[in-house]
Amino acid sequence: MSSKPTLRDVPSIGSLLDDPEVRKRFPTASRKMLTLALRRVADRWRRSIRRGQPPPGGVSRKAFLDLAGENLRDLQQPGLRPVINATGVILSTNLGRAPLAPQIIEHVDRVGRGYSDLETDLETGTRGHRDVHTADLLTRLTGAPAALVVNNNAAAVVLILNTFARDREVIVSRGELIEIGGSFRLPEVMAASGARLVEVGTTNRTYLKDYRQAITERTALLFRSHTSNYRLIGFTHRPELEELARLGRRKGLLTVEDLGSGLLEYLGQEVLAGEPTVQQAVRSGADLTCFSGDKLLGGPQCGIIVGRRRLITRLRQNPLSRAIRVGKLTLAALEAVLRMYRYLDDPSQVLPHLRMIGQSAQAVRARARRLLQRLGPELRQLFQARLHSGESAVGGGSCPGAQLDTCLIGLQVRGVSSSRLARMLRLGDPAVIGRIAGQQVMLDLRTVDRGQMGDLRRALTALADRIRRER
Repeated sequence: MSSKPTLRDVPSIGSLLDDPEVRKRFPTASRKMLTLALRRVADRWRRSIRRGQPPPGGVSRKAFLDLAGENLRDLQQPGLRPVINATGVILSTNLGRAPLAPQIIEHVDRVGRGYSDLETDLETGTRGHRDVHTADLLTRLTGAPAALVVNNNAAAVVLILNTFARDREVIVSRGELIEIGGSFRLPEVMAASGARLVEVGTTNRTYLKDYRQAITERTALLFRSHTSNYRLIGFTHRPELEELARLGRRKGLLTVEDLGSGLLEYLGQEVLAGEPTVQQAVRSGADLTCFSGDKLLGGPQCGIIVGRRRLITRLRQNPLSRAIRVGKLTLAALEAVLRMYRYLDDPSQVLPHLRMIGQSAQAVRARARRLLQRLGPELRQLFQARLHSGESAVGGGSCPGAQLDTCLIGLQVRGVSSSRLARMLRLGDPAVIGRIAGQQVMLDLRTVDRGQMGDLRRALTALADRIRRER
């Protein structure tokens, strides 16, 4: 019978690091990373031995190095990594919202590899302003006289209210007091700006007279928020933006439109027909309009404010604007996507999220069939793979209630619960995110990029291998 393990059985980290065989086994690991992996295993062994238990895998050099290899794989895997989105939610906030087109990534790569003219005027050699790289494109695309970019749309709202309504009143309809992702509520965002919220109307019906009657000498602006993540239907009413803007001009008040979803053009996408566009808000007379860059626009996370030049200048002069400004990589990505809208005949053929929205259910079904064929009969039988009709969603706080007909691949493995199967997919390499429906994991290929189809097949093959090994 073997003797009980002691702390003397824990190998010396220094001797392992100096061993050519160990270095040969882990050729891609830096000395620093390998040291950390070895120390983790040594600490784990010591804890087991002190509890009077044998270390995992037993006391041997091989067992120690096997555990070190597992730790190395964890250390070499970045925390933020790509996943395959098979949920069918196109603008999934949890998965990073709009995927960026290759041309956008290429421009970010060129700018990020070295120095750039971020705040340098190349013609005069003097210091310039970083907004110049996107301002002209934004004004030409929206029709607004001026534009400013900050780090997200919530920051845009805070900056606007802090600049023009600090310690003053902002009138908002009760039906527009939205809650956005992460439990952030519009009233709380407004309070953080220093403005005082004045609610008018009811949840489902607000009239122009409600705004008019609420105006006092302390009123700073009239605020309208697009309910982009829910929809009120039935017995409802809200004033048109043109009406609100006219009231604001008569009373000497600013009118602000928070569009959130950030649609620039319909581009023939029927599901987007109910979404208001930024151009419509500008034409309707809003003094300032703000929206997100990573939703229906299809760019990076940022908040975009367009409106009257004098007002944009005041926003830029607020010290808070420096705290929430964006860096060169965000500006590079935003410039690239705006150039697509400005110069391409049909941006929907290039921007991934618009391609996904425009994809027919028949096209999704055809891709799903091809994937199942390539998996082969053995894997299809293991997964009990079947095609189902279903619905995709635009997501990201856009087009609430709108559904896109789609085709789903249903996966079900005998003896494996749907929640465990979904977890195994998530923890694979690459990670695959699907949705659970009863006893099945559903994969919607609408949100799987063409270039990811091979990776998805390999992920399913690796999952099948793991299931067989564990049986």
